[in-house]
Amino acid sequence: MSTWLVVWFIVAIVSTGAVIACLVALVRHVLVVGRSAKELQEAVKPLADAITADGQRASDRASALEVPGRPSPGRG
Repeated sequence: MSTWLVVWFIVAIVSTGAVIACLVALVRHVLVVGRSAKELQEAVKPLADAITADGQRASDRASALEVPGRPSPGRG
């Protein structure tokens, strides 16, 4: 085997190892971000549900407060 062939073979092995290491690190980061996003969603869900309920309640109150003789904004 030629010296250059050995050098290129070593470079190819090192490059492949580096790419595999980067892919493993990327997969680990994706898993960590996914877990963090799930925890955030679980932490925020009660607050979001409360805001949704308050918004619905406000909408119901607003629709009950129609002014006589004035068309409501949702009609016509």
